[in-house]
Amino acid sequence: MKKIIVFIVILAVSVFLFSCINEEKEPTLTEYGNTQYGFNFSLPESWKGYSLIADKWEGLKNGKVIATGPLLLIRHPQWTQQDQRQDIPIMVFTLTEWNALQQGEFHIGAAPVGPRELNRNNRYVFALPARYNYAFLTGFEEVEKILESDPLQTYDVANQK
Repeated sequence: MKKIIVFIVILAVSVFLFSCINEEKEPTLTEYGNTQYGFNFSLPESWKGYSLIADKWEGLKNGKVIATGPLLLIRHPQWTQQDQRQDIPIMVFTLTEWNALQQGEFHIGAAPVGPRELNRNNRYVFALPARYNYAFLTGFEEVEKILESDPLQTYDVANQK
């Protein structure tokens, strides 16, 4: 009987240790939140200390700018002028602008395809520019992996007066 108890204890400890060793840990995340447009963007812990660059996209028709909107760039904290890293660009469209773009009323850039929708809420569509990573900057693979994880989550925003 004593041998059976010792065996059971050893087995239980072994199972416990094996499960601790093989347990996959959830990656720690940092988050960028934007209350103006109604979204949160989850980033890996390695992006803690990121910066946000505000830019704009331009919608063209016959060579003339007929629409503009926000382009938010989430920049890796290790980005430097000497070692530029891949930003995470988020284009912000009103629903009306997005529909006009989809109808071909204007285009953005020279790519034969338009921006890719990431998510939307009651007022805005959030999109990834076509060919945003064609420079193959340091970290472009990491950004692709981040984007595959569906990091942009939206919530409805109140109508602004």
